[in-house]
Amino acid sequence: MLNLKKDIRPVTYLKTKASDLLKQVTDTKRPVVITQNGEPRAVLQDARSYEDMRYALGLLKLISHGEENVRKGKVRSQDEVFSRIADALEKK
Repeated sequence: MLNLKKDIRPVTYLKTKASDLLKQVTDTKRPVVITQNGEPRAVLQDARSYEDMRYALGLLKLISHGEENVRKGKVRSQDEVFSRIADALEKK
């Protein structure tokens, strides 16, 4: 959860305390919002959390695509899917 006192910093803080911010995001696993002229401009996040977020977004996209196919009636029975897989494996 975002800590308003610790996780929102002006760009000038980033310029002078970059290593401190990197340590903070690594230790806390919380992103830091970087502001410029009082407006949010960027988010600093540790690499692992970023990778996890990208992976989760990818899964959500796949689920969304699947749900859209179901709504459009673009579905196959389980038997048909397994039969196609077996046929493909036999051809190899």
